[in-house]
Amino acid sequence: MKFTFARAAAVGLTACVLAALPSIAQNSTHGLPPPPPQGQQPRSQQPQGRVVFSRSTDENGQTTTQAGPASTQGGVQMAGAPSASDAERQAVTFTAFDMDVRLHTAEEHISVRALVTVRNDGKTPLQHIPLQISSALNWERIRVLGRDAVFPVATLNSDSDHTGQLHEAAVALAQPLAPGQAIQLDVTYSGILTQSAQRLLAIGTPNDVALHSDWDRIGVPFTGLRGFGNVVWYPVSSVPVIIGDGARLFDEMGEHKLRMAGAQFRMHLTVEFPHGQAPTVALINGHLAPLAITSVDSVGPEIASVATATLEGSTLGFEAPSLFVADRTAHAATNTTFWSLPSDEGAVQSWAAASTAVTPFLQGWLGKRPRSQLIILDLPDPEDSPFETGALLATSIRLATQDQLEGILAHALTHAWVQSPRAWLSEGVAHFMGTLWVEKERGRQSALESLEASRTALALTEPTSPGQSTGQPLVAAIAPIYYRTKATYVLWMLRDVVSDATLSAALRAYDPMQDTSKGYGHDNGPSTFQTLLEQAGTRRDLSWFFSDWVNADKGLPDLTIDSVFPNAGQSGNWLVAVSISNAGYTSAEVPVTVRSDTNSVTQRVLVPAHGKVVQRLLILGKPTEVQVNDGTVPETEASVHVTKLENGNGMPPQTPAAPRR
Repeated sequence: MKFTFARAAAVGLTACVLAALPSIAQNSTHGLPPPPPQGQQPRSQQPQGRVVFSRSTDENGQTTTQAGPASTQGGVQMAGAPSASDAERQAVTFTAFDMDVRLHTAEEHISVRALVTVRNDGKTPLQHIPLQISSALNWERIRVLGRDAVFPVATLNSDSDHTGQLHEAAVALAQPLAPGQAIQLDVTYSGILTQSAQRLLAIGTPNDVALHSDWDRIGVPFTGLRGFGNVVWYPVSSVPVIIGDGARLFDEMGEHKLRMAGAQFRMHLTVEFPHGQAPTVALINGHLAPLAITSVDSVGPEIASVATATLEGSTLGFEAPSLFVADRTAHAATNTTFWSLPSDEGAVQSWAAASTAVTPFLQGWLGKRPRSQLIILDLPDPEDSPFETGALLATSIRLATQDQLEGILAHALTHAWVQSPRAWLSEGVAHFMGTLWVEKERGRQSALESLEASRTALALTEPTSPGQSTGQPLVAAIAPIYYRTKATYVLWMLRDVVSDATLSAALRAYDPMQDTSKGYGHDNGPSTFQTLLEQAGTRRDLSWFFSDWVNADKGLPDLTIDSVFPNAGQSGNWLVAVSISNAGYTSAEVPVTVRSDTNSVTQRVLVPAHGKVVQRLLILGKPTEVQVNDGTVPETEASVHVTKLENGNGMPPQTPAAPRR
């Protein structure tokens, strides 16, 4: 790009406008140290030189790396190989971000100066701190304790960024950082973030599919940066992973969110945009950040205007920091605000009607008022993949059937009511409410079928025994199959164990701020949610349930109907003894049902891990069938067990019927 006199004048005037705005001054808004002298932080351009894009791992599973692009910045040194190990990357935990982010939307450019605080959660002292950003961005300066640091930069192959690569700076420390200690770094970096689907194209994904999945970019009408796993626009420390290597990428994304939970986050945003093309909405980590527009109309249309927004001190939950800036029109609806494109205005009314339709249902379960409004942001292309973080849903607002929209809103609106730093509650409750909406609209059997559709994947993922694999305890789960699928099952089981009213009371009383006092990623003693459930209703002790299903991962139960002994009584009554065994390592409370031609009776029974139990049920009429479990408790095999009784006076050899789906 040629830097003309007109461009120089525009930049100079913009700088004067920014300096005149108190809210933009770095020193007053962030407490950042004074910026370096003019000329020490030039705006970086696209990396020069050619970097060969390879995708391979060595025998130890380490990703292939190569030197990053050349740079002339003070402390930057080029490296032919990374200085950090995976153990060092995993030891770094970010505990605070204080960011000054500047977007130049017409140039697709971002420049960032930030104070980041990191803690050594490893077992050995750290000689240097590994920091990573997208390969589309360049490190410019890093200061530690007020002094410029020397840092080699290497390029890592990692699909946690849409380019398929990261730039890793290994920041040398004057004194090793001991385990448990924290240190603050002052970092500066910049670059051009355009849409890139390189990581997906490299594995043969069709071009249109890849671009609708990796739509992150900076632009005038729309800027969308979803964070780690899509585009690494803020500093991270992660183990390089490649798409196709099993579930490692998705596990690393979950691990990143879990390690970020509890971090303090503050950001000041400055957006420079062309004359007459002001953005109307800014969303930081899913939160609406009101924009203040500073126009320079009196100077001339060739001069860019400026918008600013600030997210004050907030705490990250189970989420990756995200940033959206767009030109959209706001539409208010029941507990929802839609930010739509002009071409999608006709669909907003249908979406708003769906929000109104599901609100009474959610109020009945979760309380009269949500904690926040749901925000739905219209994506640029109808085929773009949806994205959800907290009470923000970025998706195409297009026409669909009312049944489809109500299903979407039942899930999305739940996030406006239940906001938890724990993924199994945040995501699990949203999926749970989605299945309850299916039950309300289409019946219990349809809801159970929706559960069964994902049970096989869960059973394949779960350890067959606690000794074989630690699995993922729900309280520290990082994979969606756990914090969505298993969590949904857990909430269905709790519903049956404690009753709808008790579960609803606990969800209404749940306060995420109280839950965070016990720390993130683990529970020290009974969790807040467990305590709420035990205090509501009959004050039942649920320690056995949370021990087996939430705080540890012992796999799934494996139930069998060993035998059934029906005995005729008086007045047409029959006493049926059902013997049940559990070959799994997880206790389960399941419904046991006995049916006759005219009646049925159900009782719940707790079957201990690696144990047996005999349950006796009294029924009017000759029993014809016995069923254990109804699909609400996930098992390693079928989750419904049915035995037919051919003779009311005795029990033939057991031949279980095909499981009911």
